[in-house]
Amino acid sequence: MNKDLKILQKTYDMIVYGNICLKEFPKHEKHVMAANIRSSMYRLLELIVRANKKYHKKTTLQDIDIELELLRTYIRFSTDPKVRYLTLRKYENWSKMLNEIGRMLGGWMKSVK
Repeated sequence: MNKDLKILQKTYDMIVYGNICLKEFPKHEKHVMAANIRSSMYRLLELIVRANKKYHKKTTLQDIDIELELLRTYIRFSTDPKVRYLTLRKYENWSKMLNEIGRMLGGWMKSVK
C-alpha cells in the first residue's frame, strides 16, 4: 500500500471496520443493504487509487466525494429506529472514520484547484 497516501490507509481501515459491522446485519439484508454498503466501500477505495494515479484528478475527486456521501447515507439509514441494523456506537465509530476521510478528501480537493 502506498505509504504516502494517508487517505488510502484510512479508507482501508474503515473497510476493515465496516466489514466487521456488516457481519451483524440481519440475514435478509446481507444480500441487499450490506452488499450495497460493501460495494460502496470498495468503490471508494478504487476511486482513491485512481485519483492518486491520474494527472487530472478533479473529476475523480468529485466522484470520491459523491461515493463518500452515498456511503454515509447508507450507514445513516442502517441506524434508523425502524430498521436498526447497526448499533448507535458502531454508527458513531464508523461515522468518525468517514468524517476523517472526508476532511482528508477536502484538503486534497483544495490542493488540486
